[in-house]
Amino acid sequence: EVIATDELAQAATELFARLITTTGARQGACTLALSGGHTPWSVFGSLARRDLPWEACTIYQVDERAAPDGDPDRNLTHLEAAFGDVAARVVAMDAADPDLPAAAARYAAGLPAAFDVVHLGLGPDGHTASLVPGDGVLEVTDVLVAPTTRPYQGHRRLTLTYPALARARQLVWLVTGATKQAALAALLAGDTSIPAGRVHANGPSVVLADPAATSGTPPT
Repeated sequence: EVIATDELAQAATELFARLITTTGARQGACTLALSGGHTPWSVFGSLARRDLPWEACTIYQVDERAAPDGDPDRNLTHLEAAFGDVAARVVAMDAADPDLPAAAARYAAGLPAAFDVVHLGLGPDGHTASLVPGDGVLEVTDVLVAPTTRPYQGHRRLTLTYPALARARQLVWLVTGATKQAALAALLAGDTSIPAGRVHANGPSVVLADPAATSGTPPT
């Protein structure tokens, strides 16, 4: 769905709210896995102000930078700021642990059998989560969480792997900005030469994008 830039955050908020409400009503609980990014922080802040069944929600991290607790580079810092006043449980990746493989194994042990909703972003280089081009983590298929093998934009990361993302019952991609045009075109074409193109989930996917990310395609 192509949505005007100034309306995209609201549309994303409405979509997440609807998914949380319907999932909670259907099964009494809702599991979310959320990524970072400037647009998502706005969405999550707005979402947290909604009257939703937060006590039934568990929020997991899609990925995290190896940085100290409270660091502004940590996705957790922003998740806690957004959801700190609601009853949802936020399950944090321990990316401050210098033993990243051990931290990854601990996080994997606590993951649910399926995620009701997984939110993903898309980088100009085609990365999603912390599945970045050329990193050995792209080939990890035997565990659900793994560290990147090298720093990316200044940090090593912990990330859900492709098998973990495949547990998604619903994928929601948020993509904004002209720098994402080539990557988004590749994603929509199913181009597996970019990391994002290798994500396959058990359920449907929706991409919410602004006109800049879609070569100026008018909103629909």
